[in-house]
Amino acid sequence: MGANWVEGVNGPQLNPIWDMANKLRLRNFFSDFSNLSANTYKQGGGLYDQSEVEKAIDLADGVHAAGEKLTQTLPPSGREDISVLTMQRLKNQVPSTPLDMVVDYYTYDYEFAEPPRVTSLQNTVPLPTFSNFGEDVYFVADQRGYQSVVYHTAHQFLKSDKTGTICDRRLMLNKVVREIQYSARGVTVKTEDGSVYKADYAMVSASVGVLQSELIKFKPDLPTWKILAIYQFDMAVYTKIFLKFPSKFWPEGNSTQFFLYANERRGYYGVWQHFEREYPGSNVLLVTVTDEESRRIEQQSDEDTKAEIMQVLKEMFGKNIPDATDILVPRWWSNRFFKGTFSNWPIGVNRYEYDQIRAPVGRVYFTGEHTSEHYNGFVHGAYLAGIDSANMLIKCMKKGLCKFDIKAKDA
Repeated sequence: MGANWVEGVNGPQLNPIWDMANKLRLRNFFSDFSNLSANTYKQGGGLYDQSEVEKAIDLADGVHAAGEKLTQTLPPSGREDISVLTMQRLKNQVPSTPLDMVVDYYTYDYEFAEPPRVTSLQNTVPLPTFSNFGEDVYFVADQRGYQSVVYHTAHQFLKSDKTGTICDRRLMLNKVVREIQYSARGVTVKTEDGSVYKADYAMVSASVGVLQSELIKFKPDLPTWKILAIYQFDMAVYTKIFLKFPSKFWPEGNSTQFFLYANERRGYYGVWQHFEREYPGSNVLLVTVTDEESRRIEQQSDEDTKAEIMQVLKEMFGKNIPDATDILVPRWWSNRFFKGTFSNWPIGVNRYEYDQIRAPVGRVYFTGEHTSEHYNGFVHGAYLAGIDSANMLIKCMKKGLCKFDIKAKDA
């Protein structure tokens, strides 16, 4: 339901999550997106001609490449940043047909979970994850779960019993933090069950979506500059809907794992994946929706969602396909502990606001993927941000170097 891929592999630098996945021998599979041109379905039925899809993909790739060149001419401060959509307008290539829109959705929304009109060009094109760590992505399909990397990290500093189960008394689970009081003398954390915890410092790793909500009350209120920085960043919603069937009815074999559905309504059940390599015989399909579609779907019943999806599948594969026997619809946006899935860098937020997002307020420090300078939205971003924030706090505790410099807006 959460992260599935190690993104950024086989590049000039080693992705630390890929390193962990290999040490743990997590079962994983290379995701081959190369043959979408042969697997793109029309609204109403039938496949697009392969050459027509290739032309749409080449056009999108050309505009993307032009965006990379444009990014290099923009000042590092981010003051002159534009949206991805603005860049498309500059090239006179705004997707408007169902085919162009689904290719555009696959290129941007499928990665960032928000449309090009709100996504920053300068901070996403090119994407540092792929530039630094490589363009390959691997799907983790291990019965131990992708969460194994979290436990692997936790075992390095938390006590565990002979069976390997973490039993460290410092780890408090099922505690809902509702209030953080802070002063020059220390911090006090209050939880929903009435418990109170006192410490010298606090490290807050809640998502930016939670920080934008009223779940955690800070006393005194966070300063205005901090609140504005948090509120300007976007918490995106990326929903992976899984459906199980009694039998297969979709194409199998090499280069068939991913397929697209083009609809006049942009983002309507557009990106599909089967799991015949990862889980042979599972008869499971995954369809991804994002942003407004995610929010709409979270508010309707699973039965209504299944009915919509079955209608789309019948358009693609004919009316005689079997009905889904099970459906799993994550509801990250509705969940008060997440309020979305991961952050997206919006237009209008530059390095200045980013520094404010990750800056400590007194003895309260902040971390999470949204505080990663180059890798927000990624598992490796969360991991590397945790290291950065920890080092920042250690420097303050051990050396008294507690001042966090925020560069001027146009630096």
